[in-house]
This record gives sequence, structure tokens and C-alpha cells, in this order.
Amino acid sequence: MSQHTLASDLNYILENTSAVWPALRNKHIFITGGTGFIGTWLVETVLWANRHLNLDLSLTVLTRDADKFIKKAPHLGQDPALQLLQGDVRNFTFPEKKFSHVIHGATDASAKLNQENPELMLETILQGTQRTLDFSVCSQAEKFLFLSSGAVYGRQPPELRYIDEDYPGSPNPLDPNTAYAVGKRAAENMCIAHAKQHAIAMKIARCFAFVGPYLPLDIHFAIGNFIRDGLLGKDIIVNGDGTPYRSYQYATDLVVWLLQILQVGESCVPYNVGSDEAFSIRELADAVAQHFSPHCSVKIMQQALPGRLAERYVPSVQRAKRELNMKAGIHLHEAIAKTIAWHILKQERKE
Repeated sequence: MSQHTLASDLNYILENTSAVWPALRNKHIFITGGTGFIGTWLVETVLWANRHLNLDLSLTVLTRDADKFIKKAPHLGQDPALQLLQGDVRNFTFPEKKFSHVIHGATDASAKLNQENPELMLETILQGTQRTLDFSVCSQAEKFLFLSSGAVYGRQPPELRYIDEDYPGSPNPLDPNTAYAVGKRAAENMCIAHAKQHAIAMKIARCFAFVGPYLPLDIHFAIGNFIRDGLLGKDIIVNGDGTPYRSYQYATDLVVWLLQILQVGESCVPYNVGSDEAFSIRELADAVAQHFSPHCSVKIMQQALPGRLAERYVPSVQRAKRELNMKAGIHLHEAIAKTIAWHILKQERKE
């Protein structure tokens, strides 16, 4: 895929982060998890800004498989400002040069791994975070951004419409299926402890749910599965009863928010990152179906239980709006349309 495929999205990000880039001029940035959904968008954005704003920065990305990343995004792999460091986040070899900014996002956000090997999930989060924090000391980093998760709150009470950063809930540590959530929560504490011992601005972004180019369509993300079904001309299948509420932020807004948190967010203060525009899974499936012609059929596989309150996973983003002046620029229907268009173009170019 050519970088020009995302030109309008990347220019949108630059237009909404103009105050961020002067502080990154001539800097060295290090990213773990730079080949996942969020990481790839960060890499796209940083390299795009570097070229278009003549920032003369460099970017090093830790990856377990450099060849796989280059195959996925050859235009990024060929960029002279990018260096791929192959290694495991738990024990990678520290590059010798100094880095001003470290962004730590390396976690396998896999429901399958979380269920089948929770020990490995927990080990990767905790050891990987400690290794990256140690690296930040060696590299004399000024700022550290940890990509945490809304999962740290545990199950959102169904009567609570939005979950804010002060909510005291937590995942059940005795449930092995909460390894991802427990790991992210403990990793946040590691980051805070690290910041108290070292002169580094520690930024924490609690990420919720997202949609956009590069989102995998074949794992546990409902919106990705629905888009996949539509692209294949199939019925859109909702495996549950369609009542849970979710919200989805488009990738460009996600990156804008993360860059703002990195640069001006308050140290050791968590910020929810996501959309507060809630849709039921049934409404989400219907919204995706409307973007295909003819419209796909939506099939709900389970009956809702009468009188049961719907589950929710929807953040309050008032802190980000109030303190960082963040806003939602791309709403769900536009986000779905842009994501579908990107996947169609990607398929056409393969053919």
C-alpha cells in the first residue's frame, strides 16, 4: 500500500497536531509495539510529519519480525528515518544512542492468547514494561508514553453510562481470563513507581476501542468482523444478543489524542482515549451493513434476556476534552466508510 492511500488522514492528523511537532524536531523516538494497529498508525504519522515538516527526526521501532512488517507496509520499511530493531520486548538489546521519547505499546491484544496462555500474556506485559522502563533510563528519555487499556477498570457496571479515570473498580485477579487487564493495571503502577525514582514525564493513555485502516478483520474485534463479513458479501453475524454498548474512535483521532498526551498531558495522570458515542452491537452491525450495496443482512444469534441491563464498555473522555482540548472529529459512520474504502482499495491493488 502506498503512503498516499492515507494522505488525507495523515494530513488531518498534522492539521490537528501543529503544536506537537516543533518539540520533536531533531529528536530520536523509540516505539515498542510499533507494528500493531496503534503502533503502525503512530509510525505512519511520525514519518509523514518528518517528511512534510522537515523535522530531521529518527524513529526506531522494536518488532519481533522485521521482514513481516516490511511486507505489511513496504513504504514505511523503506523510509530512511526508520530503523527496525528486531527483538522481544521482554529482553531486547538496548540501542546505544539516546532517545528523547519512548512510546511503549507492545502487548499482544489477543483474546485467544489471553484465554489459552494467560501466563504468557501477563509475563509479556510485566517483563516488557519493566524492560522498556529500564531502557528509558539508559537512553535518558525525557518523556514516556504507556499505552494502557480501559480494561484496567474491570467490568463496567451496566448502570454506569460512562467510566471515568477516577472509577475505583478493577479486574478480578483470581480470574485467569483477566490476565491482560491485570497486567495493564500492574504495568501502570510500575510506570508510576518508575517516574517517582527517575526524572521522566510519565504519560498514561487508557485506550478503548478503535476502527480504521490496519485494524485486523479476523480476530476478536466485533467491528472488524462485521466489516469482513460485508466485504465478503456475507450476512453480518452477531454471536451474542446485540445488546452490549461499545464506542469506536477513528484512528486519526486516536493518534491526535496520543500525541497530545505525549507532549502536554500531565505526568502520572491517566487519560481515557476513545469515543463516548455509544452504540449497541446490534446498532453497530446495522451501521456497517448500510455501507454495502446491497445492504447486508444482520443476524443476531442469541435472544436478549428480558429485564437485564445491557453491558457497557464506554469511556468518559471529559478529562481529555477539558485538559487537552480534545474532540471527536470523525464520527462512526464516516469512520466505517473510510475503513471499508481502504480495505477495498487494498484488495484491488493486490489483484
